[in-house]
Amino acid sequence: MGISRQHDYIPAHLPTEAAKESAWVLVLLEKKILMKKVGDKFYIPEANDIDNLIINDKTMEYIGKYDGHDCYCKRLNEIAELPDYLELIDLMKITNLSDDSGLFMLAGTANHILHWYSVNQYCGCCGHKTLDKKDERARICPNCGNIVYPRISPATITAVFRDDQILLAHNRNFKKDLYSLIAGFVEPGETLEQCVTREIGEEVGIKVKNIRYFSSQPWPFPDSLMMAFTAEYESGELIVDNCEIMEAAWYKADSLPEIPSSDSIAGKIIRWYRDQTVTSSNYKE
Repeated sequence: MGISRQHDYIPAHLPTEAAKESAWVLVLLEKKILMKKVGDKFYIPEANDIDNLIINDKTMEYIGKYDGHDCYCKRLNEIAELPDYLELIDLMKITNLSDDSGLFMLAGTANHILHWYSVNQYCGCCGHKTLDKKDERARICPNCGNIVYPRISPATITAVFRDDQILLAHNRNFKKDLYSLIAGFVEPGETLEQCVTREIGEEVGIKVKNIRYFSSQPWPFPDSLMMAFTAEYESGELIVDNCEIMEAAWYKADSLPEIPSSDSIAGKIIRWYRDQTVTSSNYKE
C-alpha cells in the first residue's frame, strides 16, 4: 500500500522562475513512465537526470507543483538506451514501486494533458494549426479564434448493494478474473443519477434505488472524471449485456474476487464496503 497522506498538488499552466534543471519531468512512453531508481524505491526523475533524453525542451508541458516540485511532462515514441539508474515502469505499478500514492494521479494528469495536446494540434472548425493560449491552458486558432480547453469526460461508477452483498462485474476489457463496479459515461441531457440508473439497467438488467453520492476521482486515461455513487438493489434479475459486461454476480465481503487496486475509486469503494462488513482479522491485503 502507498502512503495515504494528502499530497499538495497545485495545477498550473505557467512555469515558475525556479531552476528548470531540478524540476521533475514525467516522461511517458505508451502506458509506461520513466522513473529514477534509488535502492529499491522509484522516484520521478529531475530534468538534469534525463538531459540526454530530452531533445527539445519546448515539447515539455508544465502541469504545476507537486509537494513543492515544479512538474513538466513529455511523451516519447521510443527510448533507445537507458542509464542504469533509469527504468520504464508500468503506470499502474507506480504506487507500489514508489510508496507514494499521489504519483499515480500526477502521472495520470500528465497523460491527460499530453493526450489533449496531441489531438488538438489543428482547429476542429477550420483546420488551421493551433497555438498555445498565453493566459490559460488552452489551444487557440489564430485563423478563426476557436478555443479548445482540455476535455473532461464525466462518468459515473456505482456500488450496488443487496442486503450484505455487493454487485461486481467482469468487463470484457479487464484482465482475467478481475471484477469491478458498473460504470459508464454521462450522456448529453442526462443527470448523474439518470446515468447511474441507465448504465446499470443496460449492462446488468436490474433496477436500483436510493442512489447516493460517494466521492469523485479524476481518471485521466485519457480524460474521465469518475463520480462514484452507492445504490440499493430494487428489482430484476442479473442479465449481462455480453457487450461490455461478460459476467456479474453478488458477492459477500469475505468472498470477493480479484478487485481493482486502491489507486482507483472502484478499489476504494469495494474496500470501504469490505471494511464495514468484515473485521481486519478475516482478510489480508
